[in-house]
Amino acid sequence: MSRSPSIPDRPRLDLDPEMSEDERLEALREHFLTIAQVNEELDEQLAIAEDRREEFQEEVDQLERENGALKTSSLYVATVEEVTDNEGVVVKQHGTNQEILTEVAPQLREELEAGDRVAVNDSFSIQTTLSAETDARAQAMQVDHSPQMAYEDIGGLDDQIREVREAVEMPLLESDQFDEVGIDPPTGVLLHGPPGTGKTMLAKAVANQTDATFIKMAGSELVRKFIGEGARLVRDLFELAAENEPAIIFIDEIDAVAATRTESKTSGDAEVQRTMMQLLNEMDGFDERGDICIIAATNRFDMLDRAILRPGRFDRLIEVPKPDEVGRELIFKIHTRDMNLAEDVDFEALAAEADDLSGAEIESLTTEAGMFAVRDERTEISMEDFRSALQKITDEETAAEPVAFQ
Repeated sequence: MSRSPSIPDRPRLDLDPEMSEDERLEALREHFLTIAQVNEELDEQLAIAEDRREEFQEEVDQLERENGALKTSSLYVATVEEVTDNEGVVVKQHGTNQEILTEVAPQLREELEAGDRVAVNDSFSIQTTLSAETDARAQAMQVDHSPQMAYEDIGGLDDQIREVREAVEMPLLESDQFDEVGIDPPTGVLLHGPPGTGKTMLAKAVANQTDATFIKMAGSELVRKFIGEGARLVRDLFELAAENEPAIIFIDEIDAVAATRTESKTSGDAEVQRTMMQLLNEMDGFDERGDICIIAATNRFDMLDRAILRPGRFDRLIEVPKPDEVGRELIFKIHTRDMNLAEDVDFEALAAEADDLSGAEIESLTTEAGMFAVRDERTEISMEDFRSALQKITDEETAAEPVAFQ
């Protein structure tokens, strides 16, 4: 701790009685100048002392706040189970699951309903209400900006696009037409087919076409470690969708959480099944779902539990197969529309040669063809580049195939 600066000595003046008037006046002038200099030093020291006092005051205020926080009793999170008729409230404390009957202030009692989250003190007296609990992971799955994907960017899936639009887009945009016909719109769509055929692209196009809130997740994200955590995340996702109706929930790789149930007794399999049961309950539970549509995608349709496939949960099961020759030609045109192509590029021939390739593989082929041109320092992509890229992709697939041992 720094010491306070020393105070200058007080100037003194001793006048000799035998001094002349001029000498006396000169001595008084020098004494005045000395006093003025000492006064300036004292002003500087006073300013420094004021600054230090302010610093100490801020430190004192901070310590007082910390001391007050330490003296304040802790508050615990609880849930209102029941609001009784005799001005009492039954609350359940989180963690201990104790149910306590406590009293509450009249002005606060009017705001309370069963299911509300509140803060209670050591005496279980309700101090304040808390906002509804929503898992931050659920909020992170909400897509803020529409994907830059349109139906025109998807080739070879005209029938699938029509069915998806009828099941998802039309109920959101033309709900009155369903009321006039007297039918309920489909509540869920399951897209299934080999990898890379455009299932996720269909969901992105729907999100881009509608103004509905789009919530995207992978099935594996719903599989959690602790008991009940996955089920709570599913519940929070549907609550988030209900708060932002109309909404679309897209579950990619749903087989991760909705595989066929087995007799396994392991805790991991049991937790996955609990999460799936919560998902089934949210999809067609007792309460009305509202303007919430579910789109799911999987490339392992054979693994799905039959309970999730029944009507009322997924009313439409849409197969998204690999494209035929006409579809492959259209996909080639879509992925090369911004490329600098040579005149010898023949999409019809490429579609015939690229037999059994998926849409994603065709997109990869067009990128690889461009890389061949870049490698040769050319700005134009030729038919030979596409054939070289096709040969490379075919060789890589052959090398990746498992070898059968006898």
